[in-house]
Amino acid sequence: MHLNGHRYAARGESQLSEIKRVCVVGAGAIGSLLVGHLGALPDVEMTVLVRRDSHAADLNSNGLRVTGKADLSASVIASTDPADLGDVDLVILATKTTAVEASVNKFQGHFPGATVMMIQNGLGCERVVRSLGDWPIISGLTFMSGVRKSDCHVDYELDTPTWIGPWDEDLERPGYEFIKQVEALINRSGLICEAYEDLRPVQWSKLIFNSAVNAIGAVTNTPHGPFYADTENLSDLGNLVEAMMSEGVAIAAAKGITLSSDPWAMNCKAVTQGGSHGGDVYAHVTSMLDDVRGRQHTEVDWITGSIVRAAREVGVPAPIHETLYRLVKGIETGWEFNARFEH
Repeated sequence: MHLNGHRYAARGESQLSEIKRVCVVGAGAIGSLLVGHLGALPDVEMTVLVRRDSHAADLNSNGLRVTGKADLSASVIASTDPADLGDVDLVILATKTTAVEASVNKFQGHFPGATVMMIQNGLGCERVVRSLGDWPIISGLTFMSGVRKSDCHVDYELDTPTWIGPWDEDLERPGYEFIKQVEALINRSGLICEAYEDLRPVQWSKLIFNSAVNAIGAVTNTPHGPFYADTENLSDLGNLVEAMMSEGVAIAAAKGITLSSDPWAMNCKAVTQGGSHGGDVYAHVTSMLDDVRGRQHTEVDWITGSIVRAAREVGVPAPIHETLYRLVKGIETGWEFNARFEH
């Protein structure tokens, strides 16, 4: 298959070259974990596109260090200008959903030979990328987590998988063989990656998990911790988590999606096995909670909101998702409303 002067493999064809140059766009906690691990491979040239000149300067001078579940360092080439980074084989878009459009606008017209791999929460970011360029797209999501200590240091907290597969609106590009190459590359770096020809079962399992854990955490100002699995008492928060996840499972079933994992079991496993340092109690500040604490707009439209919209499409009631969605949106509206009276 030929497109815009570049040859891309259809499903089952061989790619012309291996993945040698990788660019991570966005070096927050997840992006930094990818930069550190992939950049430590001797046969991969690691580049990073960041927003701040000071961030790029720190990475160029000091590289990136990973601690916690791993202990490694990587040398990287970082810049705020994609023209400084040359062409690459693989772009990993590691920003939050709220920053996808601005990030793709920034590298629009660059990286013509690359495939773009997504790892955003929720649903729908692939369409944003496609609207701004015709790169082949790999859908993806990640369950790993980390804590960014500085521009040059990230702590690897939860060593669970990144899942990738064809985008269901363009199944032919880049082809499943290339997706398997990406899987092998990430696994070789020490991270965990699993490729699927149909990503929707794992995508929806994580979406339902994420919708409940993130939205409830944002509204209650609580990190994801062991009490998210407590259901013995009437007042236990785990009752709400379990009910919201059960609602999401019913919506997925109505869409004809058989989940790969039970979101409630994923929740219970995470809060009991997530401690990263010799028995520490697991307490992960989710991205939505972090945004609320920092008064930054959240990803709720892409996560909980996407389930609400799916429920309406299939005619399944979603009162818990609708309530949590509106509460988070209410918090965001409150910042803007209250700002009028703060000065």
